[in-house]
Amino acid sequence: MALVRSMELSIGELAEVLGQSQPRVSRHVRILAEAGLLVRHKEGAWVFLRIEGAGLAGEVGGLLDRMLDGSAAVAADTRRLDEIRARRVAEMRSYFDAHAEGWDGIRSMHVSDDEVEAAILRALAARPVGYLLDVGTGTGRMLELLAPGSRGAIGVDRSADMLRVARGKLEAARLGHCEVRQADMYALPQADGSIDTVLLHQVLHYADNPSGAIAEAARVLAPGGRLLVVDFAPHTLEELRANHAHTRLGFADDAVLGWMRESGLEGRVMDHLKGGTLTVSIWLGEKTPLAKRKAA
Repeated sequence: MALVRSMELSIGELAEVLGQSQPRVSRHVRILAEAGLLVRHKEGAWVFLRIEGAGLAGEVGGLLDRMLDGSAAVAADTRRLDEIRARRVAEMRSYFDAHAEGWDGIRSMHVSDDEVEAAILRALAARPVGYLLDVGTGTGRMLELLAPGSRGAIGVDRSADMLRVARGKLEAARLGHCEVRQADMYALPQADGSIDTVLLHQVLHYADNPSGAIAEAARVLAPGGRLLVVDFAPHTLEELRANHAHTRLGFADDAVLGWMRESGLEGRVMDHLKGGTLTVSIWLGEKTPLAKRKAA
């Protein structure tokens, strides 16, 4: 419990820190989960653990702090936990080194990432981010950018490899209030109306059903919540489809705003960032209350 309160861990990592077998650790984890103290979630072949966010888990956490204060065993486990953190960061850096050339090639076709990120911050500046969901979080860069101003943040991605990189990035940035989960953009694990801000950053061009992805993002938005879509304007670079698995070659304003409208969002164009061969577009949709939509 004390270790998982420090950071989200897989059962294998927890067994490594404790010097115990995975079956033994799994048995204890199952008991804690059945008691409502830990939450388990499967990600590929791995099972990750986090503390239940409310109720009894908070009381037990306070008790653990008092019981384990100054414990030599906890100090030793914490040192091994630091080794896990360092390994995650090293794996993240190695992944970036291996893929940097391909990413740099795409970046060279449009304005700098700094300009795009500044435009994202401007687009969301009107009010606090609140609880943030980053769909297709990839390596977690958008969480790194926006989570410090949020009251909580979660990134989802289909790729377990990407999520391991994202965890390393979040560990390096010490963003302990962020989570990442394996999930599909068409079947988000969040409840209806539970999210204040949803971000689709350079994700929609991978979607075979972009209107469905926007509809699913709209589903989880609370009334007044915002969806920010960042993607390319229409282009003719077939190499992005052939070499980088882009399903769609950019989006027209009318298409994105139409999908937002169909999903109950009031959409508008926030920016067109022209530079190089590609133009980066930013669209913002706000979820209007049901009564207001019916009146309209």
